[in-house]
Amino acid sequence: MQKANVEPSSKRPATAREQGIMCGFPPPPDKQPTLENWDLPPFNRWSFQNIRGLFPTTDVIRGAGAARHFERDLQDLNGLTFKGADGSVKTVADWLTESYTDGFLVAHRGRVVLEHYLNDMAPETPHLSQSVAKSLVGVLIGVLHDEGLLPLDVPLMEFVPELVDCGYSRATLSQVLDMQSGVRFVEDYGVPYSDMTRIDIASGWRPPQGDRPVSSIRDVILTLPQEREHGLSFSYRSIETDVLAWVAERRTGVPLARLLSDRIWSRIGAEHNGFFTVDRAGTALADGGFNATLRDYARFGQMMLDGGRAGGRQVVPASWVAACRDGETHKFGEPYSNVAPQGAYSRQWWVHDVRRGNYMARGVFGQLIHVDPEAEVLIVKLSSWPDYLIENFTRDALAAATAIRQALSER
Repeated sequence: MQKANVEPSSKRPATAREQGIMCGFPPPPDKQPTLENWDLPPFNRWSFQNIRGLFPTTDVIRGAGAARHFERDLQDLNGLTFKGADGSVKTVADWLTESYTDGFLVAHRGRVVLEHYLNDMAPETPHLSQSVAKSLVGVLIGVLHDEGLLPLDVPLMEFVPELVDCGYSRATLSQVLDMQSGVRFVEDYGVPYSDMTRIDIASGWRPPQGDRPVSSIRDVILTLPQEREHGLSFSYRSIETDVLAWVAERRTGVPLARLLSDRIWSRIGAEHNGFFTVDRAGTALADGGFNATLRDYARFGQMMLDGGRAGGRQVVPASWVAACRDGETHKFGEPYSNVAPQGAYSRQWWVHDVRRGNYMARGVFGQLIHVDPEAEVLIVKLSSWPDYLIENFTRDALAAATAIRQALSER
């Protein structure tokens, strides 16, 4: 495979192998990830590419068709510069190296112009997507809605009667898709007893706390109360995607992994199966447990860039794709608007600027699918940042994407 030449930066983070993570037969105990630390540094440099060595999973089958072929027109983008969040001038090459990149791909007008792997990742390596998974589930809901299975304005308790006594009973599918329900959910990562930590424990991503019984993902959903009127404002809550998945499974009688395979993954020309992690009840972690290769994430992103089309057919309704690019900016306040003043959140996608219509699937620790239909540019970045959220890293990623888009638009 031909690779673009990306020179290493002097600030290059050590790879998992260089740090001895999971090296040896057996590896030393202090070099083996545990449930307490698998997603934290230095272990996440190994874990995010080896999820099946840590957790039970369920396949999202690619189907029997041929993989979509990306034509290649590799270009030297290494020397492009942009102003970093710290005020310094960065090159794309240095940014890729310094920001804990595992895989990076840029496509312009359907052709790959840059593809690069670091930290021993390879084209066939599956990588954890974190909350990029939310956007896949969002487009799946769009397909099921188009089939007439999921009306958007119906209270969720009509799909899943068990929700009647929790905060989601009267929230609509549309409100949950845009994360505008009035349900209380504390999205604090790694904080003991937060709602997010409860989900991590329920999904098998964290060990139990004390003698508390281990719930399933859906047991946690049923404990969440309503704290304000539905539909007032956007508030990012991972659990909303798990609610969507429950509704889709109950309405169709089909597990999420098979639904995603039948409606999306088998239709975009994916080269490899994807997979979800599952909890003790076999429930897929819809909000962040999906894994796939860099090129297959790019195939998904290219389908969205092409208005929902792939392989000569409409995979996702064009109207749904258009809605993912637009949103209610007036409901999108701080801290979210600090990075995207003209942003919004729509149908499980981050809209960076509603005026331009560029939008993203994003996940903690640096996962990104950036879609810019106006410039016909797709950017995919898989990472293993040393913390869940690093605002300067996010700002740098958006600035780099802008520099790349502008450069390609001039060629």
